[in-house]
Amino acid sequence: MTPASRLAAALDLIEEVDRVSRPADAVVAAWFRAHKKMPDSDRGYVLQMLELQLRHRARLGWWLVKLGRRDAPRARLLVWLALGEGRSADQIGRLFKGGKLAPEALSSVEYGMLVKLTGATLLHPAMPPEVRLECPAWAMEPLQHRFGADFEAEMVAMLEPPTLDLRVNTLKSNRDEMLRELRALGIEVTATPRAPQGLRLPESLPLSRLPALKTGALEIQDEGSQLVAELVGARPGQRVVDFCAGAGGKTLAIAAQMANRGRIIACDVSEGRLKRATERFRKAGVHNAETRLLSSESDKWVKRHKASFDRVLVDAPCSGTGTWRRNPDARWRAEDEQGLGPLVALQARILTSAARLVKPGGRLVYATCSLLSEENDAQVATFVAAQPEFRVVPLAEVAPALTGSAHPDYLSLTPARHDTDGFFAAVLERAMPPKPEVSEAEG
Repeated sequence: MTPASRLAAALDLIEEVDRVSRPADAVVAAWFRAHKKMPDSDRGYVLQMLELQLRHRARLGWWLVKLGRRDAPRARLLVWLALGEGRSADQIGRLFKGGKLAPEALSSVEYGMLVKLTGATLLHPAMPPEVRLECPAWAMEPLQHRFGADFEAEMVAMLEPPTLDLRVNTLKSNRDEMLRELRALGIEVTATPRAPQGLRLPESLPLSRLPALKTGALEIQDEGSQLVAELVGARPGQRVVDFCAGAGGKTLAIAAQMANRGRIIACDVSEGRLKRATERFRKAGVHNAETRLLSSESDKWVKRHKASFDRVLVDAPCSGTGTWRRNPDARWRAEDEQGLGPLVALQARILTSAARLVKPGGRLVYATCSLLSEENDAQVATFVAAQPEFRVVPLAEVAPALTGSAHPDYLSLTPARHDTDGFFAAVLERAMPPKPEVSEAEG
């Protein structure tokens, strides 16, 4: 593809993501399925251009307001080429030249706008903090409360592209073997510093270069997500529930912990997500997992199976603030006029309902990919106050080798401190019933 045709393809995808009210990764997957013949190098360019637009959306939009222009995908792309890549109006004009394989030619108004941007940079002293840091207005106060003096450092870290983290499926391979295999392919890879089965690549690369993904020996999974699954601490032969399993990423990790022995049930309210989970189980060689479609968090299945499971994981739906560096579009999709209230209430209902499944002496793991206290430690405190039969098991007791958490009792990971997505996990244990007293006569 020529530079102009690649730019035209990128603009087409950017406009599609802007138009469709679905997560960008889902739109991207569908778009590339419709462009199967596109070479990897062109795919990489198109995807990178989209990510740049998403990572700098607030700043690009600010410039358009300043210039008196409407905030739209094409306009944002033009501003990026001028300010992000330092191209002149004439250079951009040679790319936006019209015709079948190039973006529509620049209008006189667009050309004039680009001339006005000559010599400017993407950052401007007049930008308010929420624009400069690409932080939605609704999240400013709770994130500032959460991080205090570290707020800006954390926001800057979330503007950087993440590493590509992988988890070795121990049902099919081991970490040393995978390290050797990837290095033999000329791929720069290291072991993750905390997750025992994790591998880290410094940047994304065409997945076709990773044959172990096709065989199920490797799974794409952020190190933080891997650590959440580790805290479940499932053992072979146990009964486990992944209550909000989605497409089964953590279910797969837990099944590997169990060495395919015992029983793990992946629950969700989405039939489509559970169907994808089943396909992933098959590819990974997982035989001890099954799926259960729930009508809601209070499905009758929960009542019928109360106090039946050794481990229950609740990876609750959340604001997703911890995933912003990986899913930059999520920060703008999460805004809600009602605030966090309805989401926090849903999390509480899910946690309370799932807790019924935990047998005495069993453990409940509550997790989110949020950085907000309201969804994390405050949620756990409210639950424990209402459910005195559960106690918080401190992180040092659950995983003594796992140090450096941003919270003394819970797993709390942040992009700036740990180079992972933002994850939270609390381990709660249900008390055993008191033993009946034995009278002296009975003794």
